[in-house]
Parts: sequence; C-alpha cells; structure tokens
Amino acid sequence: MNHFADPRDDHLSILQVRDLTVAYKVRGGEIMAVEDVSFDILRRDAFGIVGESGCGKSTVAWSIVNFLGANGYIKSGSIKFQGSELTQRTPEELRRLRGSQMSMVFQDPMQALNPTMRIGLQMREVLTVHSGLSNKEAEKRCHQMLERVYMPDPSDVMGRYPHQLSGGQQQRVVIATALLNHPALLILDEPTTALDVTVEAAVLDLIDDLRQEFDTSIILITHNLGVVARVCSKVGVMYAGEMVEFAPVKDLYKKPRHPYTQGLLRCIPRIGVDKYTSLLHPIAGRVPTPDSRPVGCIFWPRCSYAKERCRQEHPALRRADDEDIGVRCHFFEEIGRSKPEAGETPPHLLAEEGWKETGQEPILEVNNLKTHYRVRGNTFQDVLGLGEKRYVKALEDACFKLPKKKTLGIVGESGCGKSTLLKTIIGLEKRTEGSIRFLGFDIPGDISTREGDLIREMQMVFQNPDSTMNPCYTVGQQIARPMQKFRTVPKDQVHAEVIRLLKAMRLSETHYDRLPRQLSGGEKQRVGIARALACHPDLVLCDEPVSALDVSVQAAILNLLMDLQHEFETTLIFISHDLSVVRFISDFICVMYLGKIVEMGPTEAIYKPPYHPYTEALLSAVPIPDPGIVQRRIRLEGVVPSAINPPQGCRFHTRCPRRILLPDPQICLSDPPWREGSQLQKICCHIPIEELSHLSPVIDHAN
Repeated sequence: MNHFADPRDDHLSILQVRDLTVAYKVRGGEIMAVEDVSFDILRRDAFGIVGESGCGKSTVAWSIVNFLGANGYIKSGSIKFQGSELTQRTPEELRRLRGSQMSMVFQDPMQALNPTMRIGLQMREVLTVHSGLSNKEAEKRCHQMLERVYMPDPSDVMGRYPHQLSGGQQQRVVIATALLNHPALLILDEPTTALDVTVEAAVLDLIDDLRQEFDTSIILITHNLGVVARVCSKVGVMYAGEMVEFAPVKDLYKKPRHPYTQGLLRCIPRIGVDKYTSLLHPIAGRVPTPDSRPVGCIFWPRCSYAKERCRQEHPALRRADDEDIGVRCHFFEEIGRSKPEAGETPPHLLAEEGWKETGQEPILEVNNLKTHYRVRGNTFQDVLGLGEKRYVKALEDACFKLPKKKTLGIVGESGCGKSTLLKTIIGLEKRTEGSIRFLGFDIPGDISTREGDLIREMQMVFQNPDSTMNPCYTVGQQIARPMQKFRTVPKDQVHAEVIRLLKAMRLSETHYDRLPRQLSGGEKQRVGIARALACHPDLVLCDEPVSALDVSVQAAILNLLMDLQHEFETTLIFISHDLSVVRFISDFICVMYLGKIVEMGPTEAIYKPPYHPYTEALLSAVPIPDPGIVQRRIRLEGVVPSAINPPQGCRFHTRCPRRILLPDPQICLSDPPWREGSQLQKICCHIPIEELSHLSPVIDHAN
C-alpha cells in the first residue's frame, strides 16, 4: 500500500483517509470505483479534489458520509474523523454524526430540499432532531444563519417552498442548513456548477468566510480549476479512481508535475488570450470505466510521455521536492511543464479585423427587438381574462449587427434574456416588436411562417443535447434527417455525408448506428453540432453548448467549433456564463442585464477599461485558474429585480456599485444614453466614458 498524507501531527487532523478502496457489487463480481486514496485535512483547511467526470471524486465524498448506495461498500482502508474510525460505525451512529458534526452540500440543491415542505420547517428539523432545541430557539438560529449567508428577507424565505427560490437562493439555503450545527467538516460536491458567475463568487466568498468563522474544514469537489484556486489551500487531482497528484494550490498551478494535471490546465481558456493567439489542447481519449482500466499506469493510453514501463508497471505515489507534494508518475522528475510550440498557428486564424466594417452587408441585423411573455394568474378574474394584464419583459430594444464568418458572444446572469434573444431570432419565441434581417431579408417572427430555405440557413445547438435528441433513433438517422428534409445532398450521398460529418466531429463511423444512450455527454454535444451543420447553414446559434462538459471535452468542442467555422465559413452566436470561454471564442461581445444590452463591442475592448459597471462586476467574479493573478473584488448586492416590474431608468442602478461616481445618483432613474468608446465599443451608462476609462483593470496579469 502507498501511504501519502499530511506529514504534520495527526492530532491536528480533522479527517484522515488511508488507502481507501471503494467497490460496487455488480452482476458477476465487483468493480473498483476508487483505489488506494490517502489524504489528510487539518482544521480550517480547504482541500480541493479535481478531475474529469468518472474519476471518482464524488465516490470519495460519499464514502466518508456512507452514501454509497445498496451495492457500494468500502472494501479496504481507513477513514478517521476527529481520531475516530468511521468504517466501523453503525448506520445510526453515522446518521447522528452527519447531522451534528459532518455535513454535505450537493451539486443540485433540490436533492437536499424536500419540495413539499417549507424552508423554515426543513431547517428547524436539523436543530430539533440533532441538537434538541425548541422550535422557537431553532427558528431564531435558522433566521440568523440565513442572514449570515446574505439571504435577503430571511423571514419571507423561511415561509416559502423550494421551487419559489432561485438556484442561488436554494444553494444558500442548503449551505445555511449544513452549517446550523457548526460542523467540523463540510463536504461540497460541485456546489457552484449551475450558478451564475456573480452568485458563484458570492457563494465562494461565503464558504471561505464561514470556514474561518466556524473553524470548519472543507472538502471541495469540482471540475473547475478556477474555483479551487480561489478557495482551497491544497488540492488532489484524481484520475480513474486514483489520486495522481497532491500539492499546495500555488505549487500545483505554478508547476504541475503529473501529465494529467498539465493536460487539465492546458484545456482551460485563459481570460487574457483569444482564438487568434492561442490554441486549446484537449486531452486525447476519455476516462476509462472502472471495469476497463489499463494495466500499468492508468493514464498511459492518453499520455504523450508514455513509455514501455508505463504500460507494464503501476506507479506509486512518490514525494516531490518537499513533503507536501506527491505524484503518481514514473517520470515526473523528467517531465517539465510542456508548452505548445512557439509560432504554432491555429487553423481557424483569419485575417479580417473583427468589428470593423468590411463593406459587405451584415449577415444578421437586429433592430429594437422586444419579446414579452404574458403572465397569467390563477384568480377567477384572470381565468376569465378580466384581470390586469402583466408581462415578463424578457427582451427589450435589442440592436446589433453581425458580420459574416464572425462569432458574437453573449454574456450575463440567468434571466437576463440571452436564451430568449436566440429563440426569438430563430423563431421559437414570438417577438413582440422589432425587426430581424437575415441575409438581407426581413424574416417573420413565427417559425411556422418561414420558408424552408430560410430555416435551413439558420440552425441552433442547444445546451442539453438529451432534450433535443430522439432516444429511439440512431445518431446517423438524426444527422441525416436535415439533409433529407432540405435536400442538401442527393439521396444516394446522404450516408457518405453523415460519415464525413461524424469524422469532422472527431467521431468514428461506428457512431452511425449508436443510440443516444450509448454516447457520453461530449459525444452527444458533438452529434448536436453535426446535426446543426448537416444542412450547411450560414448562421448557427449556440446556447451554452459547453457549460456542462468537462474541461477536456469543452476544449475539444471549442476547437471543433472554430475549425468548422473556418472550414464552412459559418457565422456563430455563442451564449455562455463563462467569461473565459466567451473571451476565447468571440470576435464581438454583447453584455446583457435584465433583458437589455448594456455594453457591446469587439472582444478586446470589452475586457479592459472602460467597462460598464455590470461588466466590471462580471469580470471580478469569474474564477481564474491561477492563484498568482490579482483580481479586484467587486460583489453585487441584492438579487436581480423582476422582469415583470423592472426598475425605472437604468435597470442596473439598484445593484450598481459605481453610482457614487455621479454628482446626482438620481439621474439613474432616467434612461441612460449610449456612449461610444474606442474601437466602436458602446456602453449604456450615465457615467461618462472618460471617468470609466480611469478605473483600474479588474484583472492584473502583470503579477
């Protein structure tokens, strides 16, 4: 057995994991989900566990709290919590321990919230059952804890049901509930994956504050290396059930030693680079399933440094440089941090200069576009249509032009109107006002009235490919369907064209006859892109196509989109909440807030002063996978107002941290003007461009 753990005094450890092996019983035997994992967590420490999906991160956490399911069990190893062995505890003892001294926050807060119970009752139950408090005392403490997690109007929230809260509010409720008994250990399983970047930043700040205030130790499981850099002091990298590298955060980012860690870091788009100056390097292949792991080093089939010894001999976890760093690699001392060759030019590099006019008519022109949704109540008057008509103003006065063969990125918080804008353009939502010109023609708002040629030239890639793929049809049939409907290729050439598209998506011919359930998440998204390109459209609308993917798959999809754009001369509109991804892939960017575009311009201009105050806050919130980069801290107070009754004047003024720059802040109650900066940048704000230009950059790359 390999022992690698914190060399400091064992008595300081809250949690000690030694040689942990977790197995699951299956028909015909068992499979090893996690093997030989060891680490320590000290009081107040934040330990991050990173890796791709299927690497065993969550299994480690579930084994600590005994949530492995009926067929899962700890086959060998030790888990000591505050010096006491957990593997020998009875289910009842573990239940009491989980409620009082150890808590877990899941990725989806609805997994931990009962949809049939009010928030207050669910929170009080934790205290009345595990601490014996009276209902009155428990309610008081719940109220105080909700205030501590910056929940607006805690009394109102305690009277609501889970579905009446936003995703960020639900996650704060779960965190508050987990901290009610001041646990010594808090396990967070992807707690910010589904949150907006601004809410994510507030939650991460909260986690760090509470760690200090309550002396709580934290295990943070995530695939986001930027989140780890912001919160954790130590990090363990897992691959295929093993811990392959262990190091303090700064050491790991400065000098990653295992080839897998190096690969993860090279997959991440950095906020200071773009597609014209750099190229992402996805890790070849995929994580092996527990029943198909290779002999020798488990990473060798995907490793560019692999030698014959790697194929035959399993590496031990060895110490490197000092006692705090361990690497499971035969040749880590010989492997430096590899970099792409100097002067390497991406195949999608274009010569045009972005936002500047080229003399040709734009492929897409949107003018004063509005989309409102009617809100219908359940009162008697509403049923009869006699009640006051109310509307969700999801999109207001959107205007922009998009040149051919370029990419427009759209960013903003949930509910800002990004997806509504795309659905209105493609015709899935009926527009209220405004016009859309595509290929020089005015197009109708209802997709059912559009001509087939127009539909063929505008396609969409959705965030969740499962919701758009028919589970009963094969991949080949679903990609072939647009070709057959729009007759883009002769009937006898459809099969060959589908195979060509599959190969362009880095998929093999064998995928033609597979069903969606036989594909990974990244493969499904590639099929969705292939189907969108099957009829050779001029414009492709991408709605969060990489948000739920591992960093390696995300890098492969981004490279693929840019190569296909170059090959087919396709124009893209790309929605994402990840500003690093948008910065990398986009030529121009629109920043949206509460249904309105507040800033637009070429990508480089958006990421340096002058900023719209909302853009500035978004950039301050984005987690950067480099602890050495200095990032100014700007946090937005309050929640996004309702789109049914948006604020008067500037919609952002209720949360704007820059109103103090104005001689008369009341001016924000009137509609702000559009102000023009350099490089055709436009900012919708009452603050003059000159004052915004004097603000310091949010991100300082010099450090």
